[in-house]
Parts: sequence; C-alpha cells; structure tokens
Amino acid sequence: MQDSSDHFQGVVDQEKGLRRSLSSAQMSMIAIGGAIGTGLFLGSGFAIGFAGPSVLISYAIGAIIALLLIGCLAEMTVAHPTSGSFGAYAGYYISPWAGFMVRYAYWASIVLAVGTEVTAVALYMQYWFPDSPAWVWIVLFSGSLIAVNALSVNIFGFIEYWFSMIKIVAIVGFILLGAYVVYGAPAESGIGFANYVSHGGFFPKGVWGTWVAVIVSIFSYLSIEMIAVAAGEAKEPEKAITHAFRAAMFRLVIFYLLTLALMLAILPWSSAGTDKSPFVLVMEAIKITGAPGVINFVVLIAALSAMNSQLYITTRMMFSLSRAGYASPQFGKVSARGVPVRALALSCIGIAIATALSVLYPKASFTLMMSVSMFGAMFTWLMIFVTHFCFRKRWLQEGNKPLAFRMWGFPWLTSLGIGMMLAIMITTWFVPEFKATLLFGMPFVMLLSVIYYLWYRKPVTH
Repeated sequence: MQDSSDHFQGVVDQEKGLRRSLSSAQMSMIAIGGAIGTGLFLGSGFAIGFAGPSVLISYAIGAIIALLLIGCLAEMTVAHPTSGSFGAYAGYYISPWAGFMVRYAYWASIVLAVGTEVTAVALYMQYWFPDSPAWVWIVLFSGSLIAVNALSVNIFGFIEYWFSMIKIVAIVGFILLGAYVVYGAPAESGIGFANYVSHGGFFPKGVWGTWVAVIVSIFSYLSIEMIAVAAGEAKEPEKAITHAFRAAMFRLVIFYLLTLALMLAILPWSSAGTDKSPFVLVMEAIKITGAPGVINFVVLIAALSAMNSQLYITTRMMFSLSRAGYASPQFGKVSARGVPVRALALSCIGIAIATALSVLYPKASFTLMMSVSMFGAMFTWLMIFVTHFCFRKRWLQEGNKPLAFRMWGFPWLTSLGIGMMLAIMITTWFVPEFKATLLFGMPFVMLLSVIYYLWYRKPVTH
C-alpha cells in the first residue's frame, strides 16, 4: 500500500521553487519574531484592562491552547514539510474546500495583522514625535520591510534573527530589572505583589473578564504557527522543525508570563491602556533616566520584527494558493532569488488598510485592526486541530511508518483544542470590543464558500 507521504508528494512538488536555506536557529527566531510583537508589548495592556491581575490566568490558558496547537502542527509538519503547511494538510486530509478556506482565511488574517503591527509602529514613533501623522511612519517602515522581503529569504532570515535577538535580550533585561525592583522596593513605594489584590482584588472584572482576556492572549500567541510555513524553506526540515517548535514555545510561555507578572507587581493594573506600551509605563513608574525611551525603541523593533515575519508568511500562503490553483498563476511565480515577489505585493493590502484607518480613525485603528484580523487566525487554529484529528486517524488506518514526532494525548487533547477554540470564537460575539470579529468573519466565510463552489469545486489539473 502506498502511504500518505507518497501521495502527499504531489502537493510538495507543486510548491517547488522556493529555496531551502533557513537554519533551525533562524526558524526559532521567525516564530519568536512573529509571536513576540504587538500582542505582548501593546496588546497586553488591552488584556490587563479586561481582566486585571487575573490576566496571568488568561495568558496561561492561551499558552495551554498554543502548546496543544504546536504539538499537533509539529507532528504534521515533520511528516510533510511544505510552505502550504496547514492549508495543504487541510486540503489533503479533510477536503479541497477546507484547504481553500484555511489558506484564504489565514492569508487575510495575517494581511490584516501586518496592518495591526504597522499601526503600533506609528504609535511608538509618536512617543518621540507626538505631533507627527501616523501615515508617515506607516509608509516609511512598510517600504523598508517590503524591500527586505523582496530581496531573498537569506536576507529575511538574517534580519529577523537579529530583530528577535534584540527582543529577547530586552525582555530578559526587563525580567531581571523588574525582579530587582520588586524585591528591593520599600513597603511604602506602592511596588510589590500586593498590587495583585489591592486594586479591586485578583479578579476585579470577575471570571468573565479573565475569560475575555484569553481572546487577546490568543492574538498575542498568534504567529507561533509560522514555523510550519517556514518549514518549506528549512535546510534540514525534520531537525529544524522539532527544535524550533520546542524552543519557541518554551521561550514564549516564560517571556509572556514572567513579564506580565512583574509588570502587574510594579504598576497598578488600572494604569494599563493601549495608547502606550505597558513596558514604557513601567519604566516611567520606576523613574530610570532614559529607560522609557530605550524600551520604546525595543517595542518598536518588536513590532517591526513581527511585521517582517508576517509579510514573509502571508506571501508564502498566497504563493501556496496560487500553486494549488486557487489564485492567479502570477502569484506563484518566483524571482531569480527564489522570492514570490508578486504574492508579496498583493499581501501588502493590510498596510494600505492600516494607513487609511490611521487617517480616518486614529484613536480606534489598533483595536479595530486587531478585532477584524483575529477571525482568520482563530478559524485557522480551529482547523489545525480538526486537520490533526483527520491526519492521525488516516495515518494509522493506512498502516504508514511510525511518525518521527507524535502529539501526546490523542485524541483527547486534540479534541480539547477544538472545544477551546470554538468557545473563544463564540465569546467574541458577546464582547463589544470584539464584535467585529464575527461580524467580519462569518460573511467572509460565506463569501469564500460561494467563490469556491462557483469557481474551484472541480479538481484542479496541474
């Protein structure tokens, strides 16, 4: 009997043309670059506003879901390393419709997430230049990162590695400094773990507030799945993927939970907001000369890093759509350097949307971009769990060779992931700030389904 890996080779073959030149270290940094960005440095303030100190539980729940997702995705990616990744897996193991939907939903989500990051970039620059228009910074930084992505995957990997390294060093420095401040602060300073309960208790917004903040935590962890897409350009896929998934997930959980724990001990939770990074607010609170400006520079780098990673990923997803026959063949063409430049150009739509929103709704642009972009991400995470369920059952039924990496607790933990993602998606409907998530998402799904059944239902011939 011919096994699934042999059958799947046709999908891998249709996505040839990209260059396998990313190391496992760069793969890890791509994941960290995407996931440690606006979600931690700016979105965390939004989450704290929903939950208060219990946001620590919110981010722990989000980490558990992300950990389950990484386990499912690592198993499938080690078996089938390709740039189409979870979109290609859904198309092969569930149905062509599922592959079409996952790819387009994820592409749209990351396109809009790019807009979220560049909106944050403009906010950070206004810390130094408060009277400057946001669109100037959006255009300036977007042009620079588009150029980086258009040159070659080697240059992208190099830039992303050092962007992420700056973030990691800064976060470790913040953790060490924060720990020193918290443990060395005098009792009357207002700094300490008493802040967890002294401003309305640990659950000032109730259990509901804690659960709502899980939505923001999912947005923060979003992009950890980027490693699976980058696998199509990894030097040694099996080794690089396994190492990158484990290293990235461990670092993310430690960084998110430790930084939030210290932040809440130093600053009353009621001080958090989305007009300025909580990291900057903390540095202002402990009154270290020049520190707020340094931290603002770091969070600026973090947003640029996340945006850089997202431009890379959304370009590869459009490339995969084109090679699968679900988009114009023009977007499947690669340059002499192995870059799908036309797919990159199309994937800059989110930057244009962010520019327009920054002009029309300068105060609400970040929240609006975040709530709209989240549907595609949450739908993709849900479908990754569903795909893994189908993948494992079929792999076993066909008597394939033992998997090199196995997700633990199947089918119970995979089913838990499905249930948690459904619950979070339903919750967005009952939260005014996230109402746009389903208001945008459900019509989008229906529109994609109509397009699929009108134009793409018949098998595509390559």
